[in-house]
Parts: sequence; C-alpha cells; structure tokens
Amino acid sequence: MTREEALDLVKQHVSNKNLIKHMLAVEAVMGQLALYLGEDENQWKLAGLLHDLDYDKTVDDFAKHGLMTEKILKSYDISEAVIQAIKSHPGHFPRTSRMDKALYAADPITGLIVAAALMHPTKKLKNVDTDFVERRFKEKRFAAGADRDQIKSCETLGIALSDFIGISLKAMQSIDRELGL
Repeated sequence: MTREEALDLVKQHVSNKNLIKHMLAVEAVMGQLALYLGEDENQWKLAGLLHDLDYDKTVDDFAKHGLMTEKILKSYDISEAVIQAIKSHPGHFPRTSRMDKALYAADPITGLIVAAALMHPTKKLKNVDTDFVERRFKEKRFAAGADRDQIKSCETLGIALSDFIGISLKAMQSIDRELGL
C-alpha cells in the first residue's frame, strides 16, 4: 500500500480533522523512530498513519479498536507486521516487535507535544524544545490524557525518555504546517 492509498483510506474512514492530524503526527514520529532504530521507515510510517483508522467506528466499543482496522485492511497489500502493530497499540494484544512497542509509545506522546505547543507563548511547534516538553511531562495534571507510563514505555526500545521526546518533537516539527501548529 502506498502512502497516498493509506491517506485516501484515512479520509474515507475518519471524519474528525483533529484525529487526522493526530494520525499524521504519529506517522511522522514513527518514521523518525524507524530511522533512529534502523528499521523500515515506510512500514513504520504506514502503521502510524493507519493506527486509528477505525476510531470513529470503535469510539464507543474500545475492545474492537484496532481489530476493525485489521478487517478494513484485509484486502490491501499490507504487511502482517503493520497490522500486528495496529492491533496491539490499544493494549488488546502483547507488544512483541519493535514496531509494536514504538507505536504504543508514539501514540500518546503526540498529544503531550500538541498540548505543550498550545501552552507555549507562541503556540508554534518550531519554538518548543525538548526541555519544555519534559517539564510538562512531569506535571501530572497537564495533558492528563497522555498516559505517562505508555510514553515511558519507549525505554523498552532502549530509548531514554528525553531522547524519545526529542525524536518525537523533531518529527512533529517537520510537519508543523500540516498539523496547523
């Protein structure tokens, strides 16, 4: 599956523009993580872009989140590794591969970074640095929906939290216009 095909699927299945921006952010983070870890950038980005494809349909039935995406993607040429990462990111299945673990950690870090950017005086991602995000990370009430333990799971990939925040921030800064930040 090409990125263009994946993006078309996202536009067909996801109605919320902020959710689409989130999916683009996770795609960017997954691409940077793949480069950092020496993995297949295209496959990792595909997992990031498609990870919430079924969210509109499963928002009220979280147990099906990821599983409906698997059904949608069945007729497309997508690796089993990408599908496994998508199915495991909500926590329904064990995360065994590096891609599984990366997607699990990448999902909430994007929300934390967006919240940090919106709190920054300029409200621009380009002006946010790793230290600023790290300070927000330590504030439990700040972006409370961004699960800190899930973000810290980056350490299972051998990536220190500070480095993970920096990699993620750099990735999102690279698409700041698409994200509207």
